[in-house]
Amino acid sequence: MKIAVVGLSHHTAPIAIREQLAQHMREVPERLADFRSMDEVQEVCIVSTCNRLEVYVAGAGDVTYLARRVRAHLRSISGLASAELDPHLYEHVGVAALQHLFRVASSLDSMVLGEPQILGQIKDAFRVAVDETSIGPHLLRSFERAFMVAKRVRTETGIGENAISMSFAAVELGRQIFDSLVDKKVLLVGAGKMSTLAARHLMAHGVSEVRVASRSLATAQRLASEIGGLASSLTDLPMLLGSADIVICSTAAPHHIIDKKMMARVLRERRYRSILLVDMAVPRDVDPKVTELDNVFVYDVDDLQTVLDDNRATRAREAKAAEDLIEQEVGAFERWHKSQQVVPVIKALRQFALEIALKESERTLANVPSPDKKTIQTVRAMGQAIVNKLLHPALANLKAEGARGDPEVLADALVRLFELDLSRGEQDTEEGRPEANTGEANPVVESPPEPTASQRMAPQRTASEPRLRPALGAQPADPGASTEAALDEDSLAPRDEGDLNVVPFRRRDSSSSF
Repeated sequence: MKIAVVGLSHHTAPIAIREQLAQHMREVPERLADFRSMDEVQEVCIVSTCNRLEVYVAGAGDVTYLARRVRAHLRSISGLASAELDPHLYEHVGVAALQHLFRVASSLDSMVLGEPQILGQIKDAFRVAVDETSIGPHLLRSFERAFMVAKRVRTETGIGENAISMSFAAVELGRQIFDSLVDKKVLLVGAGKMSTLAARHLMAHGVSEVRVASRSLATAQRLASEIGGLASSLTDLPMLLGSADIVICSTAAPHHIIDKKMMARVLRERRYRSILLVDMAVPRDVDPKVTELDNVFVYDVDDLQTVLDDNRATRAREAKAAEDLIEQEVGAFERWHKSQQVVPVIKALRQFALEIALKESERTLANVPSPDKKTIQTVRAMGQAIVNKLLHPALANLKAEGARGDPEVLADALVRLFELDLSRGEQDTEEGRPEANTGEANPVVESPPEPTASQRMAPQRTASEPRLRPALGAQPADPGASTEAALDEDSLAPRDEGDLNVVPFRRRDSSSSF
């Protein structure tokens, strides 16, 4: 499986390291282009959140080599020495990378076990990669499957019940510090999703006012109207801090916007009344030195972990069921992927045999004086039936070897024995680039393909003629149908298009090579 992931998260790196790397990964389209320019990297997707930064890559070469290249590039752009960054990085290749993606999308690797935000963040990252033409067949199949698995985990286990998130943790902190949130004033610094969720939770607990401050007053007004709050410009921040009880920061600023000097002046003006600063931004919006001041309670995303411990305990039981489900899905995907390795050989072998059958059938019919329609149908059907029966054992065994992951010996033997041209078996398996489209898929108008050997052998009928019912036990006339039946792809990798909810893609040949 030609995929790998290299990254770091709240499990492996403190916030200081995460924000150092996040600062250099802010321009995702540029970074996607950087990684694609590396040797043998053909596909890339960057997942960047407050708690993790991961680079998923795929290519034709050795995936372990790809992972090493990504690791080296992360060191280069972060400005951190190997000794500083490498201990915090993890990497997974092949099946392990797929399993990691499934776990992350299903929130089993999140700071808040079972939180729903991570799936939306991964979908957003995937859309960006699609728009930047950074997604190919390997990552496309993997991410599509991850979205479906995440939905199964949420609907078939209780891991998302009584869901909480960092925004809920902010509410719990407020209740611990102020006992009651009734009549408290809330200031949102930045219009991020997490701070918006926190504001909604706080309003449900009786706060008297929510004010949104943003660099753009229009942005602040838009969010304020959504949540029933007030809007202000970020230039008034010192004054706004003077009247707020709870401040939630989630800007995308590359530097601290609240420092010790500012906060000391604010405290004097508010007569040292207690204030809670919840910093959800990475890099941090609040200078860590602010914690040195009395009556200022500062919590960053790492500090929120302690608030969430109880939640982890209650959800741990459901996590086991989710892990079992993911293990099953990884196994099913791996079996399907292995089976795809033999698709070109199967197609080439069938095409080879059908062309011989067609040629010999036509030669036989040429020696029959004025053959009627029934005779033509009978001769052609006999040729195709012989092909199906002769090839069935070989195709069944090849499919079984593919599912076990050891198809090379048998596949190579068939190629040599029949002198197969695999390029002909692969021409129908070429993957198209997914279309970045949030609406209905654009219809694709294509010229009709040339008829295959089996289609030329199949008896033709006019629109007025009734469709002939095949004899009991007859083989299907379309070799594509026989190939699909032999591969049994649907049983190996069932697909539910309704589960993806990402972007519509141009439909590809379902037997395409992965």
